[in-house]
Amino acid sequence: MTNVIGFNPKLLGDDWQEAESAFFQVYLRLNSKTDFLTAAAVWDLISVRTERTDRAVLTVILTPAAKKFVLHWGEMGQAWGINRTMAQVHALLFVTPDALDAEEISQLLDVSRSNVSTSLRELITWGVVRRVHIIGDRRDRFEALKDVMETFRVIMAERKRREMDPTIALLEHCVVEAKSGGPAEQYTREQLEKMLEFVRMVTLWYGHIDQLSTPALERLFRNGSRLVKLFGWGKALAEREGENKDEAETTAK
Repeated sequence: MTNVIGFNPKLLGDDWQEAESAFFQVYLRLNSKTDFLTAAAVWDLISVRTERTDRAVLTVILTPAAKKFVLHWGEMGQAWGINRTMAQVHALLFVTPDALDAEEISQLLDVSRSNVSTSLRELITWGVVRRVHIIGDRRDRFEALKDVMETFRVIMAERKRREMDPTIALLEHCVVEAKSGGPAEQYTREQLEKMLEFVRMVTLWYGHIDQLSTPALERLFRNGSRLVKLFGWGKALAEREGENKDEAETTAK
């Protein structure tokens, strides 16, 4: 992409030091009585005609299906409390076969570079995106985890760390505080204990799931209907046993 650069040398990105050196060469070649501001004006006339041709040329073209996925992933991310641009960046890197740099991501999503940079840092913190380098290319490139199950594991682990663990700690503190409140806090304490037990149970369940290998985890998901039937039979059996017990007690009376 061709870009016209003004006087500010820092607009040249990584090459601003070269631009600064070129400016002082212009300054020295002028009459010794020429002041600094005049040299700046001359340099400005020169620099506005300078074109950068080493910008990355956008070669990635998103298909209609990919665009729909990126847009939907962004909306879904908002529903989950995640920044929309961050979710779109992740979706873009997931459906793109090659690693992209920040400039390419910015152009494809039509968002600012600063927004892209912030999203990439957060995605790297989550562990679903990583930075990669190509020999001969100074730019940082980024790619997402391509394995769906591995992505699921990473997201679940991060959500547990960010959400479930702090919730358990807070509930434990609230239960202790409610116990010290006496009878007036009894109902509140009982409700908090129920919630704490549930969150601990979910966290324990996640711990068991996380220990499974990826093939075993896939089998678990694929055979979910069998588990439903299994627990459904168990529930029906328990209800039947309960009915038999009631009948026996009634007969005994």
